[in-house]
Amino acid sequence: MKKRVTLTFPKRAIQMPVTYRLAKDFNVAANIIRAQVAPNQIGKLVVELLGDIDQLDAAIEWMRSQHISVSHNLGEIVIDDDLCVDCGLCTGICPTEALSLNPETYQLTFTRSRCIVCEQCIPTCPVQAISTNL
Repeated sequence: MKKRVTLTFPKRAIQMPVTYRLAKDFNVAANIIRAQVAPNQIGKLVVELLGDIDQLDAAIEWMRSQHISVSHNLGEIVIDDDLCVDCGLCTGICPTEALSLNPETYQLTFTRSRCIVCEQCIPTCPVQAISTNL
């Protein structure tokens, strides 16, 4: 089973090898989608967890016991149509091809179901039309 979660680390837990512990102690694979971690600051990690349902539940319970906040509510990519100039720069960086240009109209098309909210498109946009509501 797969679960995509956002982990929020308190300052004191930032040095903890969480993905290692998930793999070793719970047999849960953690695919890191996005990370925002720095020493002595609150850290955020968006991960996709893969494992048996009981193992996933035990791993999530362990993380919460370590004062790591586990949230199942993920943000989404938002595209401001008024700002977007349909340049297509974001389409080249999107790993899942959730962003594409319509070959007939050359307008940007966003397929939300393919988006993994990796946010690689955000800094690529020259007019800052792409953001996240995370």
